[in-house]
Amino acid sequence: MKIYGIIPVSPFAHAKTRLSPTLSPSERKNLLKVMLKDVTKSLKENVDEVIVISADKEVLHFADELKVQTLKEKGQTDLNGALEQAVEWCESKCDKVIIVPSDVPLIGKANIKGLIQDAEKYDIIIAPAKGGGTNALLFPPRTIKLRFGDCSFFEHIKEAKRLKLSIKIHDSFYLSLDVNTAEDLGEIILHGKNTYTRSYLEDLKLKVKPSRGAERLRIEKESKG
Repeated sequence: MKIYGIIPVSPFAHAKTRLSPTLSPSERKNLLKVMLKDVTKSLKENVDEVIVISADKEVLHFADELKVQTLKEKGQTDLNGALEQAVEWCESKCDKVIIVPSDVPLIGKANIKGLIQDAEKYDIIIAPAKGGGTNALLFPPRTIKLRFGDCSFFEHIKEAKRLKLSIKIHDSFYLSLDVNTAEDLGEIILHGKNTYTRSYLEDLKLKVKPSRGAERLRIEKESKG
């Protein structure tokens, strides 16, 4: 069975604004790059081809440097529209595709090999994100309608059941962790051994502190001198 991996990527310069209290614009941009390195590395080890789709030239140039296939998004569309373009490109070339966001840097610890092997037994394999999103979706092209967005995990399950497709839920802490908040950065520092992302955060001198407030973890930058 031939499987292609699809990674949609937003412009580096505009993403992860919720991290602005912790990271500068250039630090956020570099964070996105190292997370994409982690995701592409893991997928390249487990699928036949990796495709990055983006409307942004800088993203596509960086993906070229990572030695993956690139697709320039056509027209003004949303995330699902861009993904449909990528799925259509893959359709005649593979049996199934797996869609993974670019901000799940612990994917290499999530037993992706096992997830891929399950593709022989199930029509659809889905890995939930914390908060109800979807952090991996493996399926045959042109079957389910893509529903990425708020609570997409439940929408994808509903769509698969409507079509009477067999479903396997791949529940993984590592794969559920997409990076949006400072607390997420703390989780990467704690659990991301041997990832590009953790190495980068350590280079920024970020430290994890326990918190007694609403968040479990607090992130601090070591003061210089």
